[in-house]
Amino acid sequence: MPVRMSQKIREKLLAKAPPVTDDEVFQCFANRTYGDLEDTRPSNITDTPTLWFISNTDAGRLLKIVYIDDGTTCWLKTAYEPNAEEVRIYGKYAP
Repeated sequence: MPVRMSQKIREKLLAKAPPVTDDEVFQCFANRTYGDLEDTRPSNITDTPTLWFISNTDAGRLLKIVYIDDGTTCWLKTAYEPNAEEVRIYGKYAP
């Protein structure tokens, strides 16, 4: 399934410190070894569930990838280096 992002999201990722590139996002999708978790926090619930996972880029950079799967495309919402609590939660609950 293709991964897409809006220009606004692309600009937001490149403005991060350190920036997150398109290639790094695509690498994380390709390199993931565990499944997705659903973001069930009330402030983040969407009609199409918001999903996330943590994976490494080819260079070993750990990123949290947040996206929506509409059945035909994965729409990126954000990507960033996860904090310790996110890594712990993913390690405990990821299928």
